[in-house]
Amino acid sequence: MEGRVRERIPILDLTPEVEELWDDLMAAITRVLRSGQFILGPEVEAFEREVAEYLGVKHAIGVNSGTDALVIGLRALGIGPGDEVITTPFSFFATAEAISLVGATPVFVDIDPKTFNLNPDLIAAAITPRTKAILPVHLYGRPAEMDPILDLAEAHGLKVLEDCAQAFGATYRGKKVGTLGHAGAFSFFPSKNLGAYGDGGLLVTNDDEVATLGRMLRAHGSKRKYYNETVGYNSRLDALQAAILRVKLPRVDTWNQARRQVALRYNELLADVPGLVLPEVSEGHVFHQYTVRVLNGKRDEVQQRLDVQGISTLVYYPVPLHRLPVYGYPSGSFPWAERLATEVLSLPIWPQMGLEAQAWVAQVLARVLKKK
Repeated sequence: MEGRVRERIPILDLTPEVEELWDDLMAAITRVLRSGQFILGPEVEAFEREVAEYLGVKHAIGVNSGTDALVIGLRALGIGPGDEVITTPFSFFATAEAISLVGATPVFVDIDPKTFNLNPDLIAAAITPRTKAILPVHLYGRPAEMDPILDLAEAHGLKVLEDCAQAFGATYRGKKVGTLGHAGAFSFFPSKNLGAYGDGGLLVTNDDEVATLGRMLRAHGSKRKYYNETVGYNSRLDALQAAILRVKLPRVDTWNQARRQVALRYNELLADVPGLVLPEVSEGHVFHQYTVRVLNGKRDEVQQRLDVQGISTLVYYPVPLHRLPVYGYPSGSFPWAERLATEVLSLPIWPQMGLEAQAWVAQVLARVLKKK
C-alpha cells in the first residue's frame, strides 16, 4: 500500500472563498450587529428580493434549513396525511423525511444511472388515487428531467416541489431550477454552491397563496405576531446568514462556472481510466459534487487507498432511502439505486481548486484502478 504523501486534499475547501470575501463579509456582519436586528427584518427581506430576482421567481421565503423548506413547501402545497408523494430513493434522508413529517407517504421510483436522478419513464406506473405530488431532486447539481415530470403532473393534477438543495444556480432549458414546478426548496448548508456559514434554507414559488402559507408556516402559523391561524414552525432565516448570503450571491454564477471547469478537467484527466464511469458535463449542471462510479465492487477499496494518499472522498449515499430501517423496503426493490449506492464516489471539488491538486487526485485514482 502506498505511503502517505503531500498535504491532505479535502473534499471541499472553503478557506479560499472566505479569504477572497473577508472584507465584504466583515462589513456585512458588522452592519447586522450594529443594526440590533437579528431575526428576519430588513436584511432577510433584502436577500429575499435579491435571490428572487436572481432566480426569476415571484416569491422567495427564507427559512431555517433546506429540510424546513421541504416540509413547509409540502404543507403550503396542501400535502398532508393520507397523501402519497412520488420521489427518488437516491437522495439525502431529508427528501423522504419531509414527506413523512407532513404525514404523507413517500413512494419511491428508481433512478436513471446516467443522471442519478428520478427516472421519469417509471413515474406513471407509481401514480395511484392517493398520489398528490412529485418531489424530484436535482442531485449533485444536475437538473432532473423536468419536462416529462411536469407533463405527468399536469395530466394527473399533481403538485411538483423541486428539491434544489444541491443545485443552486443550475438551469434546465434556460430556466433556474426551483422555478419550474409549483415550488422549489433550497439549502444554504455551508457546503452548498451558495452556502451560509450556518444553517439556512429557502422556499420559492410563483403562487401567491403558496407564498402566503409558506410565510405563515415559518412563523408559527401567523401572519402577524400572536394571531396564529394554524400550527406552524419556528423556521426563520436569521439576519447574519442573510447578510453573508447577500455577499456571496453575486459571485455564485462565477463559482458555478468554475465548478464546471473542474469537472471538465477531471473528465479529461480520467478519460482512459478503466473501471470508472464519469459524469456527463450536461447543460445547466453546476457540480455540487463530482461523482464517479467505481465498477466491479472496488469502490470501498479505492476510497481507502485514496485516503491513505491524503485524498478525501465521500459516498453520497451508501444506503438508498428505501433500504433505511425507517422505510425498510425489501432488497431489489429499486435495482439502480441499490447498485449505485455501492459504486458512487465523490471526488474533491470546489471553485478555486487548483490544477495541481486536481491532477494529483486523478493520478492517484488512475494508479489505484490500473493496479492488478
